[in-house]
Amino acid sequence: MPLQFNTVKLFAGSGTQELAEKIAQSYGKALGEKTLSKFSDGEIQPFYNESVRGSDVFLIQSTNQPTDNLFELLLMIDAAKRASAHYITAVVPYFGFARQDRKDKPRVAIGAKMIANLITAAGASRIMTMDLHAAQIQGFFDIPVDHLDGSVIFVPYIKSLNLPNLTIASPDMGGSYRARTFAKFFNAEVIICDKRRKRANEIESMSIIGDVTGQDVVLIDDICDTAGTLSKAAALIMENGANSVRAVCTHAVLSGKAYETIENSVLAEMIVTDTIKLDAEKAKNSTKIKVLSTADLFAKAIKSVNQHSSISDLFDVD
Repeated sequence: MPLQFNTVKLFAGSGTQELAEKIAQSYGKALGEKTLSKFSDGEIQPFYNESVRGSDVFLIQSTNQPTDNLFELLLMIDAAKRASAHYITAVVPYFGFARQDRKDKPRVAIGAKMIANLITAAGASRIMTMDLHAAQIQGFFDIPVDHLDGSVIFVPYIKSLNLPNLTIASPDMGGSYRARTFAKFFNAEVIICDKRRKRANEIESMSIIGDVTGQDVVLIDDICDTAGTLSKAAALIMENGANSVRAVCTHAVLSGKAYETIENSVLAEMIVTDTIKLDAEKAKNSTKIKVLSTADLFAKAIKSVNQHSSISDLFDVD
C-alpha cells in the first residue's frame, strides 16, 4: 500500500516573509494566509485564515532581533497546535541566541537552551535550521532537528571563482572545525586568525597561525554581526602578503555600522545567504555583499520531511 502524505501548509513569519515566498515558490505551493494583529501596546496575535486541521504545517521564521520574531514564531506554533495541525515544523533559517550556548562566565543564561525549550514547549514537532553557531545545540532539543549545511550553497560558488591559490581561513579558533570542513572540498590549506576579546563585539588583539603569502584567502564564518572580526582578519591577512581575501558568512546579522565596515574593508566580497533579511537600502548601495539563496535547499528539505524520506542527499556538494 503506497504511503499517504498529509497536506502541506507553509506559513511565513513577518520577519522572514521574502525568504518564505521563495521557499514556497521553489516547493511549488503558495504560502498559507495568516493575519498578524497588534494591540495598541504592541502585543501581537497571529491568526490563520485557513484550516490547518490534520495538515503538516511548516512555519518559516528566523529568530533574529527584534525578539518579536521569536515570540511571533512561538505564538504561531501554539495557534497551529490548538487548531489541530497534524505535525508542526518550525523552519528557523537563522536560530538566534545561538551564541549563548554555554556558561562562559559566572551567572549568565544559556540562551540557546532556553529558546530550544520554548520552541518545544510551544508545541513544535520538529525544527529545521541551518548552520547553528555550535552544532551541539541540536542536543538542546528533545524533538528531531534537521540541521542543514550552508556549504552546499557556498562551495559551488567558491569553485566558480577559480581562485588560483585558494586557502581557507577561520577568523577565530572556534571556527577552525568549520574552516577545515570547507577546506576538504578544495584540498586546501587552513589558516587561523587567533583573536582575543575584551568583551562581546570588541577585539583586543589578533594574530595569524599559518602562511598566507601569495594566497587567495576565503574566510569562513557562520554569523557576521558588526563585521569587525572579519574586517580586521582580512586586513591582517592582506598585510601578511595575501593576493586577495573574501569572506563567506551564512547569517548576515549586520548590526550597527556593519555595512559601512564591510564597504571600507579590504575584502573583495562578502558572500552571505538570505536567512536574515538585509537592509534593502544599505544592501543596494553595497558593492561587496553577494547574497546566495537558501530557498531551494529548504524547499527540498520540507518535501523530504513531508514524504518521510532521507535528507542525506541535501548534504552532497556538487
